[in-house]
Amino acid sequence: MEDDTLKQSTNSNEGIEKDRFAQHHLTIHQVIFITILLTFIISIATTLSIIYYFSDLLELSGGPAFIQTVLPVRERTTREINEKILRQDELVVGVVKEASPSVVSIIASKDVPLVEQYYVNPFPDDPFFGEFFRQFQIPEQRERGMEKREVSAGSGFIVSGDGLIVTNKHVVADTDAEYTVFFSDGSKTSATVLARDPFQDLAVLKVEKSGLAVASLGDSARIDIGQSVIAIGNALGEYSNTVSVGIVSGLGRSILAYGEGVGSEELTELIQTDAAINPGNSGGPLLNLRGEVIGINVAMAEGAENIGFAIPINRAKRDVESVKSTGKIVYPFMGIRYVSITKAIQEDRNLPVDYGVLLVEEKDAPAVVPESPADTAGLKNGDIILSIDGKIVDQSNTLLDILQDYTVGNKILLKVLREKQELSFELTLSERK
Repeated sequence: MEDDTLKQSTNSNEGIEKDRFAQHHLTIHQVIFITILLTFIISIATTLSIIYYFSDLLELSGGPAFIQTVLPVRERTTREINEKILRQDELVVGVVKEASPSVVSIIASKDVPLVEQYYVNPFPDDPFFGEFFRQFQIPEQRERGMEKREVSAGSGFIVSGDGLIVTNKHVVADTDAEYTVFFSDGSKTSATVLARDPFQDLAVLKVEKSGLAVASLGDSARIDIGQSVIAIGNALGEYSNTVSVGIVSGLGRSILAYGEGVGSEELTELIQTDAAINPGNSGGPLLNLRGEVIGINVAMAEGAENIGFAIPINRAKRDVESVKSTGKIVYPFMGIRYVSITKAIQEDRNLPVDYGVLLVEEKDAPAVVPESPADTAGLKNGDIILSIDGKIVDQSNTLLDILQDYTVGNKILLKVLREKQELSFELTLSERK
């Protein structure tokens, strides 16, 4: 019985081993099949990759028709990109052709001393040293009359057919200089400075000429970061109507700029661009792809590349209209000293709001100018102006931007926050002296 049991057990074990071997044998077949399948898939993928990268070459050499439909997405994308680049190039060329006749170069010239160098014996009357230094004379300088020379150069653009031109104030800062405007056709004429903006780097000139090409003015309130822009100007004072292309890199920038004849000046709410703005470009237009002037090129960052700045065109529109109506640049005046409120200023000063302007006083400067419109209306140090005629005052719509829409004599309604209580004040704008 024991032997029979042992034999049965042995037979059972042999059956199990056969089953295991059969299972193992089936798994090997599966692996072989999967390997063949993967090899086939890799071959297909490799073939498609070759077709992908060399389809243009095969198409040019008259390859099979199916190649043209294997990867239509790639061809369509490449074609769309090329068409987009071509369209943008055509836009830029068209804008430059359209705008260039309205862009001018402005040259300043003045009488300067004509200096000549000559040599003298330092000891003409000394018998010993005079003879010794006769062969070793020293140089000196003397004036020999006056001559007219070019002392600076900049750019500008025409804003009226009868000869009004906008430029930067620092381009025409020298009140003793004479200014000549050079047009894109090579002609030139003298220019008169009608007005220099007392608070911005802007000026308006006049030439006695009619039928001039006029620049189209856009709306700087509708600028977006990343949009394409074109700068045109008299680069380095030598290369007139030089064109550079870039994008709007930032908005609302503030810088401390320095210019000959004007010293240092803080410029605020500027457009930042990577379009090249070189010396001599100052006063030239910054254009969008519709050919509209959206800014006036004003400065570049020293020690950096592709960082330039432009004054928003909406600031200049007011100056032009003021000159047309009064012959000078007139500013509406409220009579306040303030800081614009941001998130950081709100947190730093523990203010109840993160927008508006806070009236602040300094050592010898009150927050409200005595006998000014703001003083007459009853504004005080610490007040927060929230809105003007319902227009919210914030970083995207500054107090200065809002006041651009008003003139001297206009009445405005202010919403003011004073000690957490909202109040309304009406004041009449006067002329800034």
